[in-house]
Amino acid sequence: MKINIAEKIAPCFDDAFFDIHEHNHTHYWLKGGRGSTKSSFISTQIPLLLINNPMCHAVVLRKVGNTLRNSVYNQIQWGISHVGLTNKFKFITSPLEITYKKTGQKILFFGVDDKTKIKSIKLPFGYVGIIWYEELDQFTGMEEIRSLNQSLMRGGKKFWCFSSFNPPKSRDNWVNGEQLIDDIDRYISHTTYLQVPRGWLGEQFYLEADKLKNTREKLYKHEYLGEVTGTGGSVFDNIEEREITDEEISQFDRRKHGIDFGFAVDPLAFLCGHYDKKHEILYLFDEIYQQKLSNKRAYELIKDKVERRRITADSAEPKSIAELRGYGLNIYGARKGPDSVEYGMKWLQSLSKIVIDKKRCPNTYKEFVNYEYAKNKDGDFISEYPDKNNHAIDACRYMCEDEMKHSGIGVLK
Repeated sequence: MKINIAEKIAPCFDDAFFDIHEHNHTHYWLKGGRGSTKSSFISTQIPLLLINNPMCHAVVLRKVGNTLRNSVYNQIQWGISHVGLTNKFKFITSPLEITYKKTGQKILFFGVDDKTKIKSIKLPFGYVGIIWYEELDQFTGMEEIRSLNQSLMRGGKKFWCFSSFNPPKSRDNWVNGEQLIDDIDRYISHTTYLQVPRGWLGEQFYLEADKLKNTREKLYKHEYLGEVTGTGGSVFDNIEEREITDEEISQFDRRKHGIDFGFAVDPLAFLCGHYDKKHEILYLFDEIYQQKLSNKRAYELIKDKVERRRITADSAEPKSIAELRGYGLNIYGARKGPDSVEYGMKWLQSLSKIVIDKKRCPNTYKEFVNYEYAKNKDGDFISEYPDKNNHAIDACRYMCEDEMKHSGIGVLK
């Protein structure tokens, strides 16, 4: 049965579709909010371009390699299936690779954290004619993109270079600045979920969007409409500092506890909180934040604060977890995975409020209000979370992981 491609892409991409296949530009920047289907659109175009350009191969890039399998590889599989071409491709996962059976053309997947693999690509014929940078804002800037393009875009006459991203909220992020620069060889598309056929996303998606629109309109505009809503590099704009009374604490029935381990240089950070799920408010009301704290001493300080309630800790310290459990704490390691830091940070950002009692949690408050996105060497903000001065923030992510898995924050494409 012949597939009608027009039925397989959202109408908002009609212009982009014809521009791509007429090769009117080399660089295609597709941006938008959650549910805008930009990544889905790209994943349908790459196999079509391969079939129509038999000397081309494709390379798909993300900033970190361990995120490839469950993101862009699965997305390309979906795109191939969506346009009815599954039986024409061969899929292997070690290494991550998809091959067009008829010609042997490859779709290869790489993380930029291992640039040696990119520089050493060996193809049986032809050249890399198609590149996709997924989550462009996670790269460090145009210098890095240009360097990668110089390594990949060689030996051919026609190239297509796709970049997809949710615009970072900060006006000062490098991606938001770069897209304002005119480039006659660059096509920019901005789409939102409102331009996608409603049935594609499901009613629950729209209910969640409407709920956020009614409670935190600024966050809705950023997450769902892809608007740039902030200045500077602050990660959290939902912090409320106020006293949390003993009476309030006595009523908290969804208490959370987290630990980020440290010793000589970094402090051990222990955090107590309560999550009001109905109103999406996180309360942080007690902390331990101390260097050179032995596990035995940590147990003595923590035990009366938690009784037998669960503690979720950094799973990178299994010996410390086992020792604290041996003393009597109900403690378990956090379930980490690819993108877990970004996922957790976005969840915390999505909350209606994070209420912190500065007197009870001075170090936690300081971390949250001072925490900024990383910068590249030019001083521009990038969509990366620095691994410094974030010990209480990490403890907060760990203690809330059970709440995060029930949220819809991961639906970003």
